[in-house]
Amino acid sequence: MNKKLVIFDLDGTLLDTIDDLSAAVNHALSLRGLPLHTREEYVKMVGHGVRNLVFQALPDEHRDDAYVDATLADFVAYYTEHIDDYTQPYPGMVALVNALVEKGYSVAVASNKFQAGVERLISKFFPQVPFVQVLGNAPGAPLKPSPEIVFSAMEKAGISREALDPKVVMVGDSRTDIKTASNAGVTGIAVTWGFRPASDFDEAKYVANTAGELSSDIDLALN
Repeated sequence: MNKKLVIFDLDGTLLDTIDDLSAAVNHALSLRGLPLHTREEYVKMVGHGVRNLVFQALPDEHRDDAYVDATLADFVAYYTEHIDDYTQPYPGMVALVNALVEKGYSVAVASNKFQAGVERLISKFFPQVPFVQVLGNAPGAPLKPSPEIVFSAMEKAGISREALDPKVVMVGDSRTDIKTASNAGVTGIAVTWGFRPASDFDEAKYVANTAGELSSDIDLALN
């Protein structure tokens, strides 16, 4: 039997994390007396790692490396303590992931969020799921859209990179996720409930509006 792997993005795909991210960046900004941003503004900033999020939230005159790093440190300190104050799984996603495991699919997470944050959220909201790998932003680790993050999960799942038709899908809510799938030569599935508009999904083979649609799309892509 061919091995099958589903790789999930985290923020905007499995979990709605925007309120906790917004609160943490605004906390770091408020410590410096800087203008704060709305939830809707943060939706447009997320998806490329927390350092980039902090960089975008800062005024232009404070975007030098030293200032960004200091603000990031305050963000991480606050976010680590409040990472799950408001965060919740999107409707149907816990059941969907568990159902995939019951079907015999391997599952993994590939996020640009810092590694410790990814691990904490996965352990809280998906404690029983045997993910083959949970990947976040760590020193020396590639970020999406690098295909290496997909290849790493494939290796853990026992799937060869040389397979002519790898039974692998990457599920995400952004152009970055779909580009990651394309760079790795696997199928990209976009979800519309996250942080990006549907116009971002031109390269996605499938676009799901609900967890039920996503389940069907995964089965179509892997069978």
